Amino acid sequence: MATLFIDPGSLSRELLLEKPEVTSDEAGELVENWVEIASIWAQIEPMGSGLRMLGDQDMPEVTHRITLRMRRDIGTAMRLRKGLRKFRIVTMHDPDDSGRYLVCRAREEL
Repeated sequence: MATLFIDPGSLSRELLLEKPEVTSDEAGELVENWVEIASIWAQIEPMGSGLRMLGDQDMPEVTHRITLRMRRDIGTAMRLRKGLRKFRIVTMHDPDDSGRYLVCRAREEL
């Protein structure tokens, strides 16, 4: 596979990598909190928007391609955040199997 050229200067957006942490409150109810793991530099590219079915409702959906330097500790249960914008990681892959970059497809939480 040919090595993909990604301009490191294009990784110009600072994002926070977060993972969910489930705890219980005083009433014993499970509560999901997000814990910051790291600050990373990435490129965010809009991919598309549309509607997806959630139960009986059409929900708006906006997807993005987020490119960052390779990290082995990222999973699909995590999200990336930029200010108030939250990007749930849907898929991820090494675009050229070089171990240099990671490309995530993410759904913005609206």
